Amino acid sequence: MEMIILRLEAPLLAFGGPIVDQHGAIRPFPSASMLTGLLGNALGWNHADIDKLEQLQGRLRFAARLDREGEEVKDYQTVDLGQPFMDMAKYGWTTRGLVEERGKGDATSSTHIRFRPYRADALCTVALTLEPADLSPTLADLERALREPARPLFIGRKNCLPSMPIFAGRMEAPTLYDALATFVHKEVIPSGLVVTEPMRACWPPGQGPEKSDKNRLEPLTDQRDWANQIHCGQRMVLVGMVPRAQESSSPGVPP
Repeated sequence: MEMIILRLEAPLLAFGGPIVDQHGAIRPFPSASMLTGLLGNALGWNHADIDKLEQLQGRLRFAARLDREGEEVKDYQTVDLGQPFMDMAKYGWTTRGLVEERGKGDATSSTHIRFRPYRADALCTVALTLEPADLSPTLADLERALREPARPLFIGRKNCLPSMPIFAGRMEAPTLYDALATFVHKEVIPSGLVVTEPMRACWPPGQGPEKSDKNRLEPLTDQRDWANQIHCGQRMVLVGMVPRAQESSSPGVPP
């Protein structure tokens, strides 16, 4: 099986989870919708490309491991929505030199408060493939887009800028789990140093060890209805541990 390896590393990153009122949440691993958005952004797509995003999300097969779990931190945010510069009918995010309007909304309230958690100094490795493999975009298309993205990339939220190139390599392995068990970031484990402690990981059923006393099966609602901008559906993943490979065993293609 051919796949690409993604390196998700940043001073702050956020793998989004459920949001209740003003309280956000993060998950230990990236979601299918986040990876779809990341890749779509690299390809130059936007939220109007509903069919492309839906098709890409449906084709994604991926596994993830936590090389470095980092530390959870929480950001306390306040904003006065009634100030003139918060009129989003006039001001908004700028993409390719064009103002992206957000609509007027209700700007009569005084101070909006919210809590946003992040993971600080974390590193997550993702092994990703596409099924079917011969449709567009292909893995080669994704590699080119990640090497030279159409727009700046971020990991989860717009303030989570990657500290290293996201594309980490291309390789072949029997399963996505096997890829996580063998791929090594050279500078994370220097030559000659053997690190044996296992890492937390998740993978799809059929792409690694099955459910056991060491691996549990979990339901996830992490796919997006791109037309209505809501999360929906459910998929199953296995969560367990993956051994940490030695430096000399990595078959990955360097970036």
